Amino acid sequence: MSYTLAQLSEYVNGTLQGDKTKQIDGLGTINSATSNQLAFIANPKYLSALDTTSAGAVLVKNRLQANQIKNAIIVSDPYLAFAKLSALFDVSAPSWSGIHARAVVSESAFIGQNVVISPNAVIEDNVTLEDNVVIGVGCVIGANVVIGSGTKLNANVTLYHGVLIGENCIIHSGAVIGADGFGFAPTQGSWQKIHQLGSVRIGNNVEIGANTTIDRGAIEDTRIGNGVIIDNQVQIAHNVVVGNHTAIAGCAAIAGSTKIGNNCTIAGGVGVIGHLNIVDGVHITAMSLVSKSILVSGSYSSGTALDSTDKWKRSVARLRRIDEMAKTVAQLEKQINKLN
Repeated sequence: MSYTLAQLSEYVNGTLQGDKTKQIDGLGTINSATSNQLAFIANPKYLSALDTTSAGAVLVKNRLQANQIKNAIIVSDPYLAFAKLSALFDVSAPSWSGIHARAVVSESAFIGQNVVISPNAVIEDNVTLEDNVVIGVGCVIGANVVIGSGTKLNANVTLYHGVLIGENCIIHSGAVIGADGFGFAPTQGSWQKIHQLGSVRIGNNVEIGANTTIDRGAIEDTRIGNGVIIDNQVQIAHNVVVGNHTAIAGCAAIAGSTKIGNNCTIAGGVGVIGHLNIVDGVHITAMSLVSKSILVSGSYSSGTALDSTDKWKRSVARLRRIDEMAKTVAQLEKQINKLN
């Protein structure tokens, strides 16, 4: 596929400077793009690369940057424009259409128009696949699942019974949605399973990464809002609620019944314990442990920063003495107050 610079500029509502007939057949970085590819400059530290890049054109933020190269598209946000243009060069569409002969589809399933069901996929009873849904190779769609129009499941996704997926979602390989939550009642040194009677409801325009797991609710549903993006290998436990347009990075784990607001960011490796409330607009930095509710928006961090091992050991040793040191300081304050 190939587009002229004029077509690409119009697509992102940009201002073209240079050869409007120049053909672009791909995207690349500012350092690796070829003469037929489009690159972008979003980080100022790469501005010097404008003098040496081989890119056929570059997305830039202003005319001063555009003047450094032969062909440029000026936009207010080059990174966002690059993201939009990536859709034009996406080649991930399936190589077949319709229902493959090696798919297993229940007679009671409702299949909309232009649906793709790939080899070895299993569609169980009373499933609803709305128009333009794509089911990848080896997916298992449990009974009574509903998948909204335009949603795509990549290979080997498993949706347990009764899961509801919105429109225009993307679910990557190995994701499991609707497995039982970790619910057990202690009994005489053992455990009694609590059967998980809820489901999972996922909104529109949600993207879920590879090998991520979202557990079904114990009684009420686990709920993921519209526009949420979830990275690979994330664990979301039963009855969690994630608000609209929140982003959760890789290897984060959210324990049961915690509520996360709209437009939050949960960075990689964050742990959030259960039954907490996190309000809108909260940003939690990488590897933090959230052990209490966050009721004021803003950025939050926990843990100790990386250091050389010997310095880290000394810091930990001092940390262990904090309680003792606090008592000593309190005693000294009392003595000073007496002297005063």
